Amino acid sequence: MATDFQAAANALLRARRTRVPLDALPAAARPTSIDDVQAIQELVAAELGPIVAWKVGAATPSAEPGGAPIHAATLRHGSEPFRATDFNLIGVEGEIGFTLGSDLPSRDTPYTREEILEALATMHPMIELVDSRFRAIGSDKLSHAADQGSHGALVVGPALADWRHIDPIAMPVRLTLNGKVALEKIGGNSAGEPIRLIQWLANTGSRPYGGLKAGMVITTGSCTGMPMVEPGVRVRVEFEGVGAVETAVL
Repeated sequence: MATDFQAAANALLRARRTRVPLDALPAAARPTSIDDVQAIQELVAAELGPIVAWKVGAATPSAEPGGAPIHAATLRHGSEPFRATDFNLIGVEGEIGFTLGSDLPSRDTPYTREEILEALATMHPMIELVDSRFRAIGSDKLSHAADQGSHGALVVGPALADWRHIDPIAMPVRLTLNGKVALEKIGGNSAGEPIRLIQWLANTGSRPYGGLKAGMVITTGSCTGMPMVEPGVRVRVEFEGVGAVETAVL
C-alpha cells in the first residue's frame, strides 16, 4: 500500500497549529523510504512559506546525506530569546553553517566540489534548537525526518568571510548552558567535513524546490551532540577561529 503523503502532511501541520504533539503518524501515512520522507517534506514546506535556509547532515562521512528546508519563521540572526511555549521539546546543537553568495539552480549536470566552494560566501557559528511535532523523539527515524528533521529554530552567528583555511573536522568547539561549560571538544560532526553535504543538497536534496538561491543559509549538522534542556536555558556555542553565537529559550 502506498504511503498517504497528504495525510502525513496534514497531521504534522495540525500538530504545529494546535501545539498538540503526535504519538505517531497514522499507520497508512508513515514513510517507509527516503523518497516518502521528501514527498511529505515538500507538502509541509508548501504551507510554511518561502524557504530561506536548509539543514543537511549525515550519519557518517560516507553515508547518504539527508536534509530539510527551513522557513523565515524559525530563522534568526541575533540573540533575541525564544519563547519556551513555542516548543514541545528543546534540544541544543552547535553547528557550522554557510551563507550562499550565488544561486545554485537545479540542473542536469552535477555541481562539482569546486563550484560549491565558489558559491559559499561566509561561514557562521550556528545553534539549531531541536523540536518535534511528536511527543518524543523516538525510534521511527523516517517519520522524524519527514517532520523537518526535528527542526525547531536556527540561530545564525556572525559571518566569517575568510574561512577557506579552516578545517571544520579539527575545529575546537565549546557549548555553554546557563554559564557552565557543558561540552568542549574538537570536531564532532558525525558527517565529517561539510562541503560534500552541501554538494549533495545542491545536486539532489534541493532539486524538487528548484535548487538553492543566493542568501540562503545552510547548516551542516551537530558538532556537539544534542543535549535536551529545560525552559529558562541560555545557550552559547563558540567555534575557535570562527566565532560565537548565543540564544535563550525562556
